Amino acid sequence: MRRIALIVAAAVLATGGALGAASLFVNHAPAPHTALVASKPVWTETAWPFPVDPWGKGKAFRCRADHCGTEVVLYLRAKIGFCGCVTTIDDDDVDRVGDVDLIAAERTSLGPGRFIEVRWMKGRSRSYALGGRGATAKSALAMAFHERCDMIVATAAMGVDQPARQERAVIEFLNSDVVLRWAEVTLGL
Repeated sequence: MRRIALIVAAAVLATGGALGAASLFVNHAPAPHTALVASKPVWTETAWPFPVDPWGKGKAFRCRADHCGTEVVLYLRAKIGFCGCVTTIDDDDVDRVGDVDLIAAERTSLGPGRFIEVRWMKGRSRSYALGGRGATAKSALAMAFHERCDMIVATAAMGVDQPARQERAVIEFLNSDVVLRWAEVTLGL
């Protein structure tokens, strides 16, 4: 009788241990595939599509619509010694130094710009509707921010009417380590 009681107790313990281990596995199992998809936009470097001008070639990045809500193409380049060592950048500066003219012959601002920060650099962002012959996008965000007497200009082109909706994703990418390393090399920091 004692032997049967020991066998039953061992079976109960083994079953309980197996159920406990199974519950640990279930509770710590990976989330479904949809939860594993990156929550941040994914930016892929592409070739600089524009002819070389006095400011040289820049960097180009693309974020697909499934990551950014719409396809966004970001053009980024430095304009060394261009900003005249200003302490603030206003809408006129963004209009003057931005690279929107690379993607459209005609632009209309969609309102006043706004202050932005990219890492330690201060600047401004402004939205534009685009048109004219050869326009490669419906709208753009032009951003200019500076480090001492050097300026970085970012232009995000997209096929939607409200480019400001993608501003957060663009600024997050501009604050990424990829852009920081490029800025450090390009600006000699």
